[in-house]
Amino acid sequence: MSTNEFIVSLSCPDRPGIVHAVSGALLSAGCNITESQQFESPETHNFFMRIAVATEQDLEAVRAALGPVSEQFGMELKVTAAGSRVRTLIMVSKEGHALNDLLYSQRAGTLPVDIPVIVSNHLDLKPMADFHGIEFIHIPVTAATKAEAEARLLALVDEHDIELVVLARYMQILSDDLCRALNGRAINIHHSFLPSFKGARPYHQAHARGVKLIGATAHYVTADLDEGPIIEQEVIRVDHARTAEQFVAMGRDVEGRTLTRAVAWHAERRVMLDGYRTVVFS
Repeated sequence: MSTNEFIVSLSCPDRPGIVHAVSGALLSAGCNITESQQFESPETHNFFMRIAVATEQDLEAVRAALGPVSEQFGMELKVTAAGSRVRTLIMVSKEGHALNDLLYSQRAGTLPVDIPVIVSNHLDLKPMADFHGIEFIHIPVTAATKAEAEARLLALVDEHDIELVVLARYMQILSDDLCRALNGRAINIHHSFLPSFKGARPYHQAHARGVKLIGATAHYVTADLDEGPIIEQEVIRVDHARTAEQFVAMGRDVEGRTLTRAVAWHAERRVMLDGYRTVVFS
């Protein structure tokens, strides 16, 4: 029989015996544990674990073996095939740097996602989608059409069996209802100055104030604008010799890298929610 590889990710209230019970259940399913990481949150007293296993059993057999343990400890449990690709919808507006990073990494095989569709409120990035052979759907958004536009987006999520929505510099605020519908499965990217330098031309504002660090933050989308649980951040140093335009160019590079890492970690089941924070197993 061939060997199958799976990722087991779980969270539950912390208590004695979790690791023993999970290991025993995996052993009963003929699993060999090839990687294991765990964390107990001292603030929330929740337990988190990510395990890679190899076995001759199939996915359903592993899930069935872990079922009683999951029920006993009140776990949120997921078992997925290692290397499985997450169906992802990308939303963009006019800036293409973050989209370009995602598409390049996906094509290079380093980002385990499938991207069946790109949605935008503008037509500027359609040529990039066409180059990669990905369907591009233009959904204009105005105050009068916002509800209709979001309903169409959710219809596309259902139609394409989307598991993850990525806001790759999508410059529209999502409604509270849409944020709730996409809870835990939508990732956004923005510059890391917030709450400073809000609004237009943030890098120019930062340059005018003489900042020494610029960077980006990737986080899950919530109804609290730009304040969702943080997945990844990166900063780089700048100085007085840099122009505002150089700030912008450097910031775009950081945004693309940061978003791509966050999406990769989510797709690899390395990210788990712990209240307003995330646990990220690197």
